[in-house]
Amino acid sequence: MSDAPHFTYAPAPDHPGWMTWQLADTTRFNSLFGPLLLKVEDGVARVRMTPALIHANLSGRMHGGALLGFIDIALFAASRGFGLIQAGTSVTVDLSTQFMGGARIGEPVEVQVELLRQTRRLLFLRGLVVQDADNIASFGATIRKPTGDGAAA
Repeated sequence: MSDAPHFTYAPAPDHPGWMTWQLADTTRFNSLFGPLLLKVEDGVARVRMTPALIHANLSGRMHGGALLGFIDIALFAASRGFGLIQAGTSVTVDLSTQFMGGARIGEPVEVQVELLRQTRRLLFLRGLVVQDADNIASFGATIRKPTGDGAAA
């Protein structure tokens, strides 16, 4: 299935049970995080990526700004996985994040997203960022869904 022309959403051949979610235009910001893996289980969307050196701070951990970018992108991948939006014109209304640790470079990091409530125009979400058994960050967010014509309001 494709959210053409913006995103590709399809089964991940090397990861049974997972979907890939990636931006078609590799010159855009989202492409810095590569293809993301997405799986929805028991009402929780799991979005994975493996941070590379480009995502690192000078301490050799995932930069806080890169982590925030990943969380923000994962909100939309999760919302797509929940079947609530397609792609392209939804916007983040707010994102509150509490950092608890640093994510290691070269090892998968996962954003786990839970839908708290949906209204006609808004999605209220919360979740955790984890790496192995370590909690890296927690967050709460609101997304505004696209208008009927596909334009953000």
